[in-house]
Amino acid sequence: MTDYRRLRVALLGAGSVGSQVAGLLRQHADELADRAGARLELVGIAVRDVDAPRDVELPRELLTTDAETLIVGADIVIELMGGIEPARTHLLHAINSGADIVTANKALLASHGPEIFDAADQVGAEVYYEAAAAGAIPIIRPLRDSLAGDRVQRIMGIVNGTTNYILDHMDTEGAEFSDVLADAQRLGYAEADPTADVEGYDAAQKAAILASLAFHTAVPLDAVHREGITSIDKSTMDAARHAGYVIKLLAVCERLTGPEGESISVRVYPALIDRAHPLASVHGANNAVFVQAEAAGNLMFYGAGAGGVQTASAVLGDVVSAARRHIAGGVGVGESTLANLPVVPVGRVTTRYHITLEVDDRPGVLATVAGILSEGRVSIATVEQTVIGDGEAGSGVARLVIGTHKALEQDLSETVDRLAASGVVERVVSVLRVEGD
Repeated sequence: MTDYRRLRVALLGAGSVGSQVAGLLRQHADELADRAGARLELVGIAVRDVDAPRDVELPRELLTTDAETLIVGADIVIELMGGIEPARTHLLHAINSGADIVTANKALLASHGPEIFDAADQVGAEVYYEAAAAGAIPIIRPLRDSLAGDRVQRIMGIVNGTTNYILDHMDTEGAEFSDVLADAQRLGYAEADPTADVEGYDAAQKAAILASLAFHTAVPLDAVHREGITSIDKSTMDAARHAGYVIKLLAVCERLTGPEGESISVRVYPALIDRAHPLASVHGANNAVFVQAEAAGNLMFYGAGAGGVQTASAVLGDVVSAARRHIAGGVGVGESTLANLPVVPVGRVTTRYHITLEVDDRPGVLATVAGILSEGRVSIATVEQTVIGDGEAGSGVARLVIGTHKALEQDLSETVDRLAASGVVERVVSVLRVEGD
């Protein structure tokens, strides 16, 4: 057996991902040593409760509640605790102690990424975070390294497995949102409190990370426009299917060019995707990231976006990279965030829309609606009307599904407000963007 140099690895957190990482580090120690050029010695695992049950059986002597002491002297620190604190404090301590860090903490990087990266740059350390944006899918390295010489124009990502599972089953089974959510919770795809997933917070954090990499610009989390999927009901899904679309919660990161130069838009919302688009075929709890680059063209990254052992795969890839850097020596490669492109609000985005309205079923209503849209600089492409009330003309309610040509989001939003306030619209059922054209 080759006599490799030993690198001390400290692990913070032993949940579903952390316990798998610890188990695989021990189980495949010899193979990992051959790949890394160093023996990765797991010196300890910081946990809140050493007696808590875990997915993988771990030696008790490795478990400790003293994270600060464990970090001191480690060459590589793996942070899988989640949340902001104490993870932030521990990572800064690890960096200042001379360690490289590996993390899957999307919330921390989306909120405090520049601080973490700057701290690493100051001491020549490196931050690895392949598992932070799309689980097992390798997307961080392609954006940071493989496409560094290209110009990424657009990213569309299905980056939350819970919402994709819900929307996919609503589409394929014709089920209601609440029923599928309950099923997802029973199967473990959704948390007891699913807010972070169904309201788009998780996807927004990942969008901020992806946009920062793709456009070499620090994107603060509060600059990401966010909408969830709780307004999507069976009738909305049925209408989308009838029109040849599927609804997906998308993270959209886009380079915009206007009279004032280049800017970027970063947004998360449920959107209509043509069923012929590659993202439409992403089923269940899987994730996918669709990248459009100037020279490379269209690229698709697909796979498991979550899961303990799947995410552990991405974490261990980062650990091997960190070990190789230690063996080679030299300072870490800093993040490329010098473009400083402005992040514009969603109102500056131009796309197509499907607007669903419930209106009075009487003569002249369609002309009134068309007039309001025209005044708002929103051009109608298609109209479909269905009577959903009973009785003579003028006593029922009709549902209008209006497809538009490309329009400015700000114009569309103001126009929808005027439609809602008009005397002929009973209810604005939904406004969905059409992406993937």
